[in-house]
Amino acid sequence: MSSEAREWVWEHSSSRGTARLVLLSIADRVADDQCVSWASLSSLATRTNASVSTVRVAVERLVLAEELEQLDDLVGPQRSTVYRLPLAAEALVQARREQQQQEEDGDTAVAEEPPGPAKLRLSALRRYGIREREVPESTVRVRNPAVPETGRSRRKPARRRSGNRHNGMPETGTQNRSEPDLNRKYSSSGAAVLSAAEWTVDPATHTWARQQGHLDRLGEEGLRSADAKWRAHRADFKPRPAGAWAADWRSWVAREHTSGRPNLYAVPGKNNAAPGGMTRAEAHTAALLAALDEQTGTEG
Repeated sequence: MSSEAREWVWEHSSSRGTARLVLLSIADRVADDQCVSWASLSSLATRTNASVSTVRVAVERLVLAEELEQLDDLVGPQRSTVYRLPLAAEALVQARREQQQQEEDGDTAVAEEPPGPAKLRLSALRRYGIREREVPESTVRVRNPAVPETGRSRRKPARRRSGNRHNGMPETGTQNRSEPDLNRKYSSSGAAVLSAAEWTVDPATHTWARQQGHLDRLGEEGLRSADAKWRAHRADFKPRPAGAWAADWRSWVAREHTSGRPNLYAVPGKNNAAPGGMTRAEAHTAALLAALDEQTGTEG
């Protein structure tokens, strides 16, 4: 039957160039009068000496010209594509009818009746390795309410908002209106910077003074006097974070005495133990500050 299908392509096909070679290659594998064949794009490209993309375009043109059908519900050997030459099949059926009519009626004229599309005989095609394509059944997943779902949540993610979420609240300032708004300036790290006058003795610093014995040594009045002196000497200092002011205030109080010259306990060669639980660096700083603040008698 392949010879008859090729003969129809040579005599009646309107295809040209690569499309004609592709149609001849497909017709070369026709097995019976149904004009069903199979081929892959790579095999057609090899037989026609063309690229796969050129063969794909040629097949599309042949399908548009109705000289070739692509049977997607069938699959050939090695899962190749199954084709059918419908016009060639109709011509073969018509030729067989005419031959049969002539054998029965002799020279009686044959009525011109266009043959209808014949139904494919799948049983005859299976011997050539052509079979129906297996379509996997769609499985409906029934969720067990006792088993929690895993994986990505099906909820739509919340839209990302830009700007201030609360239009009625300022971007800076205190969260509670009853709180004092003392932190007016911020350092590059985000910590609030204050002047010495704005800084207040926090509970942790006050507990430190009591635990280290400075409150008993100076008394409440002496501690207030030391705090007032510290603020007077630090009035012209640049704003600092609250933690820096707390460390400086502790150094000042640690070297504050009720009378007499302050003890330069951090001078090299003396007792290097830092009083009041201070680190050695804090002790050195306190000693230097004490030397700078000491009255020399030459002040105008």
